[in-house]
Parts: sequence; structure tokens; C-alpha cells
Amino acid sequence: MTDSKDTAPLSNDKPPAAPVPLQREWLNRTVVGAGLTSALGDFCYETTTVILPGFLAILGIPAAVLGLIEGLADAVASFTKMISGYVADKLGHRKLLVLVGYALTPAGQIAIALATAWPMLLVGRIISWFGKGLRGPLRDAIVIQAIPPRARGRAFGFHRAMDTIGAVVGPLLGVALLGWAQSHHGWNDPIGPFRLVLWLSVIPGVLAVLAFLGFVKDPAFSPNPGLRFFRALRGLPPKFKRYLGAVGLFGMGDFSHSLLILGATKLLTPALGIVQAAQIAGGLYVWRNVVQSAASFPVGMLADRVGALRILVLGYALGAMTGLLMAITFWLHVNTLALLAAVFLLAGLYTAVQEALEPTVIAEMVSADTLAMSIGALGTTNGTAKFISSAGVGLIWSALSPVLGFAFATITMAAGTVMLARLRHI
Repeated sequence: MTDSKDTAPLSNDKPPAAPVPLQREWLNRTVVGAGLTSALGDFCYETTTVILPGFLAILGIPAAVLGLIEGLADAVASFTKMISGYVADKLGHRKLLVLVGYALTPAGQIAIALATAWPMLLVGRIISWFGKGLRGPLRDAIVIQAIPPRARGRAFGFHRAMDTIGAVVGPLLGVALLGWAQSHHGWNDPIGPFRLVLWLSVIPGVLAVLAFLGFVKDPAFSPNPGLRFFRALRGLPPKFKRYLGAVGLFGMGDFSHSLLILGATKLLTPALGIVQAAQIAGGLYVWRNVVQSAASFPVGMLADRVGALRILVLGYALGAMTGLLMAITFWLHVNTLALLAAVFLLAGLYTAVQEALEPTVIAEMVSADTLAMSIGALGTTNGTAKFISSAGVGLIWSALSPVLGFAFATITMAAGTVMLARLRHI
């Protein structure tokens, strides 16, 4: 007679679990929470971006000063990204630093709302951009480690789409409030409506801090106390360093899009007046953000299928086309909405590619223990280059002409595109 034990299964192992669907792997609480936080953060500071050129125009501040303000703010953010990435990789305190970064954005908005001259505007912008630099690479590193490698494009496309939703809703509301305040209140000072919008923009900035605190979970991450800053920089892969070179060259022409808003305002003012021109220019910037938001996720999906670097080259080419079209617009003195809308369309498309895929490409080149620092190096390269670009385009605009300013941007971005394309064959 056979013992019942002889017929028992030889193993107590359970049948293998069904594989988790890819969407559930990357569309998790951390990715959604980071996206919501970014949407609220963009709601806060993009409202300032869209009305700042008009604010400065009323104060009689020239394009060179706007370029200087945006360039210095970008430079502060860029160097902060490098240091914050290094500190996070060394100590492991990523979430706390991200929270501090998000808290600095509304603090900067308050400084701008109180400003009576451009130096205070510069201080407020630097505070906000310091916070942006502090949080950016650490948030991206958290998101990267919360998703599978085969879905990085989709996850970052989703995150950038959420990020841009705030950049759409915020400026839309800001432009609407600006028009409402202008028409329904007897302001003695034309700056009054702008200040009202700036104060209201503080609210979503505070909500962004609370959203990140409540929703985002930092994946398990071990500190690396032996990490040395300059040694780690020297040890980064050669291909990654060449990649940063291409990004930096492109970035030297990738001017702040505040100059696009100012350009549209200048072109439209003779026919419409400063307030209406500022509103329409703000609406065009919202259109740019709508395009960016709509394109971000499809760009990520396409990158997962055909390769992030290939799509990034295409995006850089669109950036060069944006500068070229803006130079032609000023050269021919064309102020039709159709042409300006095409400029902002291209700007939204190339920004969607750039922001979704630049960190994705990095994740394929460096090790996990230097990921945040490497993303910080990307941010530093971008910010330093954009300081040169924004200040350079603004100065050339003021000293010579906007045509030459945007022509300089076009040539530099085209050179960066060629350098990035050559990297694909290494």
C-alpha cells in the first residue's frame, strides 16, 4: 500500500505569480505623486513666467535685463543641481531636500510680488530657481528608481505631461485674472493687476509641498559616504561626458522662452497696446505648454520603442527651427497670430522631447550610485549654457537687433544637434 506521503507534492512552492502588467509597474503612487507635485509647482512659478515680461515692460526695463534675470536664475539652479545630486548620493536624504526645494518656490513668488524694482525681481527669481535646482535631479532619481528600465520613456513622458498641465492651467488663470483685474478695478498703478496674480500664485506652491510629502515614497536608497565630488566627476563614463558636451552646446542657444513672450509682446504692441499684447503673448505661451503637455507621453512611448537618443536628436533639430523662425519673424516684421502660433508650437514640441528624454538617456549611461549626481551634472550643464544663451540673446537683441539675437541661438542649437547626432554612432 502506498503511503500518502509518497504521493504528496515534492515541493511546497506556490505556482509562479502572474507578471505585473507594465502599466502597473510604472504608473505607481510615486510616479503619480511626483507628477501631481510638479503640476502644482509649475502652476505656481509658470504664472510668473507668463506675466513677468509685461511686468518688466511697464517698469520700462529692457530685454537685456530680462535676459540677465532669467540667465542668472538658470545659472543658480544649474549649480544647485550638481551639489544637491552629490549630497543626495553621499547622504541619502533625497525626499527632505526635494521638500525644501518645493517650499522655496512660493517664497520666491512672495519676493517678486513685493518688488518695486528689478533687483528685487532678481532676488525672487533666484530664490525660486534655487529651489527648482535643489529638487529637480533628486525627484528625477526617485522616479527613475521607482520604475522598470523598459518603461522609463513612458514614466518620464507622463511626469512631464503632468508637469506641463500646471504650466497650462496656471498661465491661463493668470492671463484671465490679469484681464479681469484690469477691466473691473480702477487701478491707480498699472502694476496692480500683475501683483494680484503673483500673490494668488503662492497658493498652489504651498499645495505642491503637501502633495510631495503625502504621496511620494523614496525607494530604498543607501547612502554612499565614501563618494568624493571631483573623483566621482572624473570617473563618469566618457560617452556621458561627450553627451554633456552636446547638451551644453545646444543649451548655449536654447534661450529662455520668456524672450519668446517678450518678442510676441513687442510685435503685437503697436497694433493692440501693451496690456492686450501681453495677454495674447501669455496665451501663446499657454499654447506652447498645451503642445508640450500633449506631446510628452507620446514622445516617451516612441522613445521606449525606437531609442531615446534618436528622438532627442529630432527634438534638438526642432529647437533650432524655433530660433530660425523667430529670427525670420522679426526680420520680416510679421506679427500675424498664425506665424507666432507656429513658433510657440515648435517651442512646445522640442521642449517636450528635451525634458522627457534628457534624463532618460543619462540612466542608460551611468551607474545607480552616481545617478542623482549625473542628473545634477546635466542640470548644471543646461543651466550654465542657458545663462549664456538667455543673457547673450538678450544683449544682442538690445545692442544690435532681435534678428541677430535669434540667429545666434539658431546656429548654436544646430551645432549641438549635429554633435548629438554623431554621438549615436559611438
